[in-house]
Amino acid sequence: MGAGSASKKIRTSGGHVSVFLSHLVDILWGPTLLILLVGGGSLLFVYSRFLPFKGFGRALTLIRGKFHHKGEEKAEGQISHFQALMTAVAATVGLGNIGGVAVAITQGGAGAIFWMWVAALIGMNTKFFECTLSVMYRGHDYKGEPQGGPMYVILNTFPKRFHFLAYLFAAFGLIGTLVLFQVNQLTAFFVHQFPWARLLKQPFLSDDGVLWGVRIFIGFLCAVVVGGTLRGGIRRVGQVAARLVPFMCVFYVLCCLLILLTYHERVPEAFVSIFKKALNWEALWGGSLGAAFNEAFRMGVRRAAYSNEAGVGTAPMAHSNVKTNEPVSEGLVAMMGPFLDTIVVCTMTALVILTSLSPAERLGDSGVLMTVKAFEKTFSSFGVMFLGLSILLFALSTMIGYSSYCEKCWNFLFKGRWGMTESTFIGFYSLTLMLGAIASLNDVVNLLDSGFALMAYINMTVTLLLAPHVKRALVLYFKKYP
Repeated sequence: MGAGSASKKIRTSGGHVSVFLSHLVDILWGPTLLILLVGGGSLLFVYSRFLPFKGFGRALTLIRGKFHHKGEEKAEGQISHFQALMTAVAATVGLGNIGGVAVAITQGGAGAIFWMWVAALIGMNTKFFECTLSVMYRGHDYKGEPQGGPMYVILNTFPKRFHFLAYLFAAFGLIGTLVLFQVNQLTAFFVHQFPWARLLKQPFLSDDGVLWGVRIFIGFLCAVVVGGTLRGGIRRVGQVAARLVPFMCVFYVLCCLLILLTYHERVPEAFVSIFKKALNWEALWGGSLGAAFNEAFRMGVRRAAYSNEAGVGTAPMAHSNVKTNEPVSEGLVAMMGPFLDTIVVCTMTALVILTSLSPAERLGDSGVLMTVKAFEKTFSSFGVMFLGLSILLFALSTMIGYSSYCEKCWNFLFKGRWGMTESTFIGFYSLTLMLGAIASLNDVVNLLDSGFALMAYINMTVTLLLAPHVKRALVLYFKKYP
């Protein structure tokens, strides 16, 4: 009786929290934020006169380490252009690339993919501006190490009366950069795929019949991996990302290419379908959803029409650690993030679904399950294994990338005071990973979406106001390095 009463009270209070978070997210992700992200990004696209795209080739040479600026060896920073990009991509390339595209197709049909490409182009330009600013106006953390991000940009450019926005951004960042969604979905995948986990029955609060202990154990394993990486600092994060991200992207793309080779005769038809169905309102709605899904499937989708976290303020924190004396150069490198995430990886997923599954076969499934069906149809049980490895790698990469963002926000807020040291942060973050493994999916999605929205309001406003600073630096850069 006592246990049942306690269970009922927990469920009731949890229901109130769920309702509150749901209403909060509906308000935050309203038309104002969508206009700020999509309209603001489009404005930056026109304002720059497309100059950043002139540096696309330059970005490739910088990533490969084939281009060096004068005096760069004496510049502040801790990681290379390549490591900075991989750290940012590690955070953006996640389960959204596997399941988010499927949801976009479900919502808006094949034409949704076209709008994802459009959003990626806008996102590339937005990332150029926000990441250039983060290197331009770098600061130092309490340990004296160079750091950057929207909070440092605000401190170094805005009057003191607006400095509270920097601390608000960091506080919202502590919420938005948690990886509750990734560990939640990773746990759900293993629970679904391994029957032994379902043999253990949950006495209360469980929707899938799995004992909390099993889910907490999976969360604990994730915490060990992420915590060990964090103890090495941003250099360790950059090194791990530089090794993990290229491998996981290549592995996933190769698996997709094998499927496309199997159904090669349907590839032209898939492209025709994408362009033919692009200009209808249903596709436009689904495309906006899918563009946001590149990063927001692990955060939940609130129908935001932007791609790859552009305008949110997360990627600038990774790119600000680059060792360079030319901020514009890192902005050019940052543009490659949306390209890799959307134009390459998400397009592969879309083509796999459109070529291997008929419209009838796409009914009844959405998200990861639709992609699983496509892989399973081609590779049988091996397909689930291939996709399972991709899910594991994508989830871990996002956990590592986002943990570094969260640590930057933590250090900015607490500066090592009141016992809030690096070790305390690792303990805090590890605890959130275990909580994410057992939490309700809807609550996880709504909580993270709220943090993301609040970050975007501040960062996008700052980026638009300081755009002239970047424009001047961009013109000077190409005069100096034509």
